Amino acid sequence: MEIVQALKAEANNLGFAAIGFSELKRPVFFDQFCLWVDRGKNGDMAWLNRNVDIRENPEKLLYGCKTIISLAYPYSTKKPGTPDGFTAARYTEPKKRDYHYRLRKLGKRMVSFLKTIDPSSRSRVCVDSAPILERSFAYTSGIGFIGKNNMLIVPGFGSYVFLVEILTTIPIDFPDISPMESRCGSCTRCMDACPTGALESPYSIDARRCLSYLTIENNDALSPEAVKRMKNCFLGCDVCQEACPFNRDPLSVDVLLPSAREFLSMSSEEFKNRLGKTAFGYAGLDKIKRNLSPLYLMAS
Repeated sequence: MEIVQALKAEANNLGFAAIGFSELKRPVFFDQFCLWVDRGKNGDMAWLNRNVDIRENPEKLLYGCKTIISLAYPYSTKKPGTPDGFTAARYTEPKKRDYHYRLRKLGKRMVSFLKTIDPSSRSRVCVDSAPILERSFAYTSGIGFIGKNNMLIVPGFGSYVFLVEILTTIPIDFPDISPMESRCGSCTRCMDACPTGALESPYSIDARRCLSYLTIENNDALSPEAVKRMKNCFLGCDVCQEACPFNRDPLSVDVLLPSAREFLSMSSEEFKNRLGKTAFGYAGLDKIKRNLSPLYLMAS
């Protein structure tokens, strides 16, 4: 238990909101994930169809893995906005390096700490892109519950958190923890607020209708109906989170972005220099212009 307390203290020092531990087992939501993909609700996100065997058995990511450490790291509760009133999803944090880089760096610091416990240990940091059911393990570890909008909700922080998993060969002796029961009760605010009806039932989402998918992952032209539902948010969507009573500052905005006109006239080189290393770099300038152009025209 001393190891657990030491890891909790280190995670706290690094700014993590929560840390939990899971045994290496088949993810509790694996069957639901497979059914979701079989029904094509992942849309064009073809990578979710691959590496199913690894998702079922994370030891294939790290041979000899004994423990999975789940970590939640908070991001801003304020939406980044342009001077002329357009916004992007909160996780983009345009004044910071892309979260994959930042969290992997923090995860490696946790791995260095694990090395002080067992110098012969091996560990692997997973941030969003590895084929692992991160919310499933975070839920199992007891750091939060799954909301009806499918987000992990960490009490005291809400759902505005990034998730990191560390697979390690160290067999950490942690106390038995029952997964946290949902605290949603009869609340359906997230489902009622979803602009496109993508939250078709509690704990079920059709990504093909989700504005986050349509504005970031989907490469097709946006339909007029999708543009209408976007309102002033040109990248991602936080509406289901904004409606959640476990989140704070639902409508706060920080003006951190160039104006719409600047975006639409921006060159690839300028974009690379200004935003290329942030989460905006994943979507890319062409997609940002595709999303922003019709919103700007409607507002003009």
